[in-house]
Amino acid sequence: MNGLFLSFEGIDGSGKTTQVSLLAAALRERGREVVSLREPGGTGLGERIRSLLLDKSDDAPVPQAELLLFAAARAQIVRTQILPALERGAVVVLDRFVDATYAYQGFGRGLPLDQILALETIAAGILPARTWFLDLEPAEAARRRQTRGEAADRMESETDRFRAKVREGYLERARLDPTRMKVLDASRSREEIAAAILEDALGL
Repeated sequence: MNGLFLSFEGIDGSGKTTQVSLLAAALRERGREVVSLREPGGTGLGERIRSLLLDKSDDAPVPQAELLLFAAARAQIVRTQILPALERGAVVVLDRFVDATYAYQGFGRGLPLDQILALETIAAGILPARTWFLDLEPAEAARRRQTRGEAADRMESETDRFRAKVREGYLERARLDPTRMKVLDASRSREEIAAAILEDALGL
């Protein structure tokens, strides 16, 4: 594959989605084809699964069902969007990928990590060249979400205790794979963060 696969991770409110947009725009300005996608989503099937996962109805998926729904959306986006884009030399910038499942379903929900890693191989079978984890204290992330004034979806409605576990999962994953996964202080200005990310991306 001739393309470049990049991903962003962080708890809700960390500024992750903003940085996805800034990096994609900066790379396009430099003449690169950029395919910017989100997980779950990015395909017709993935967006329908996303609606199921984020819906706040009383019939919420149990943790095992949640895990499998994320995996189904991931298998679809990898094979219909990510791999074809990489084959033609594009840069793929993804808002969440496999590290999110490790953190949210593994540490947040308490599902067995060995099962999550085995499913990761089946559903994805590929890792980004670089993943940036925007690290932020859950309390500050909650303050940012409240400032936005948007209605919280099912995942955003989780407690700070849940988000603290998720953050721990991300940091553990970064310790296990420090070459690929870079931890960034998300309390800095978005301009500072974007500059550091772009410099890193251009060096890959």
